[in-house]
Amino acid sequence: MSYRQLETSECVIMVPAAPPVASVIWLHGLGADGHDFVPIVPELRLPAALAVRFVFPHAPPRPVTINNGMLMRAWYDIVSLDAGGAQDDKGIRASSAFVESWIRRERDVGVAAGRIVIAGFSQGGAVALHTALRHKERLAGVLALSTYLPLHDAVAAEAAPANRDVPILMCHGSFDPVLPIKLGEISRDRLRELGYTVEWKQYPMQHQVDAQEIADIAAWLTARLAPAPPAD
Repeated sequence: MSYRQLETSECVIMVPAAPPVASVIWLHGLGADGHDFVPIVPELRLPAALAVRFVFPHAPPRPVTINNGMLMRAWYDIVSLDAGGAQDDKGIRASSAFVESWIRRERDVGVAAGRIVIAGFSQGGAVALHTALRHKERLAGVLALSTYLPLHDAVAAEAAPANRDVPILMCHGSFDPVLPIKLGEISRDRLRELGYTVEWKQYPMQHQVDAQEIADIAAWLTARLAPAPPAD
């Protein structure tokens, strides 16, 4: 599938040759920006018939406590990476509202909610999970890479019924030194305890994305976004 790249101060958008009928809103990790995952789009080799538009928003710069207050692009502040550590509730919810605005934009240009995947890596994956589980319309899926479930104690009360069965793919590196795989496993198990179906894939890598993972993501996106068969 061929793409045309558009850039604004807010995001990078990869537009397919055919009119888009599906969208992936993909959130970068801490300190990166929307350009970070753009090179993966051609590597996915998605069928042209899927006509998927990829939207890569930029997080705003903010001080990050765990990095000595350094100003960097971040979806929320990180005080601790301990499983039971303090979390930036306000920042997570603000970024979730930001993602909701991107979902509305995709809906406004004609992409149905059920054809939208929310994806993210690391901190971006945390926001993707938080947002998708609370979104009021059924989404196509959630792609959570090298990440964890934030504000997990609030999910049961805040989850939207429409996405109780949303497909979730979680991928994590066995040797991740940034977000240890145990954090991913705890999040996976918590989601399963809450009744979500989570497909879990583990790779012999660190805090990154590798070739096998890209192939698995491509297969998962193709299954989630394949056009519905015509009605009889």
